[in-house]
Amino acid sequence: MPAILGKKLGMTQIFTDGGESVPVTVIEAGPCTVTAVRDPEVDGYAAIQLAWGEVAERKLTRAELGHLKAAEAPPMKHLVEFRDLDRESAVGDQVTVAEFEEGQRVKVSAKSIGKGFQGTIKRHNFGRGPVSHGSHNVRAPGSIGASADPARVFKGQKMPGRMGATRSTQRGLEVFRIDAERNLLMVRGSVPGPRNGTVEVRTDG
Repeated sequence: MPAILGKKLGMTQIFTDGGESVPVTVIEAGPCTVTAVRDPEVDGYAAIQLAWGEVAERKLTRAELGHLKAAEAPPMKHLVEFRDLDRESAVGDQVTVAEFEEGQRVKVSAKSIGKGFQGTIKRHNFGRGPVSHGSHNVRAPGSIGASADPARVFKGQKMPGRMGATRSTQRGLEVFRIDAERNLLMVRGSVPGPRNGTVEVRTDG
């Protein structure tokens, strides 16, 4: 059950031998360095920590640099733990896209694209009010609560607010093609996050 970190480069299309156009997302994934292995007896859970994305030493703290140096890894920006992996790993191992297989089911997690402050129509797919006969309720949210009882608005109402920029996971994706020489993973369909955003890829199931 492999897992890897990478960067979303964007979307394109690949033509199969039968002439079918397949939309794919190109992810530049790895190589990642195993920087820690969590033991259930010691840490209380099993996980593998991967590091990816080389940066200048001045951009990391001395604690981070010491942690990476112990794993003989260069200065890296992103460290993520993946739980419940079948992979037998040791600190210092390298993880590449070659561990995945074409046709394999994967799930991709990333921070979704931020949309800023949005109204209820865009944020929650509300319908709009009438636009004729002097109506002033065109994009208003409408009633949000009762009157004298309970005399307040319940928490959790669908209201205008900040939209996007939250962790999102797309499941059931398929690895369509792998380019191990260029560390590229091509996944059928779209994945969360903006271009050049960091993504987490792991097998689904």
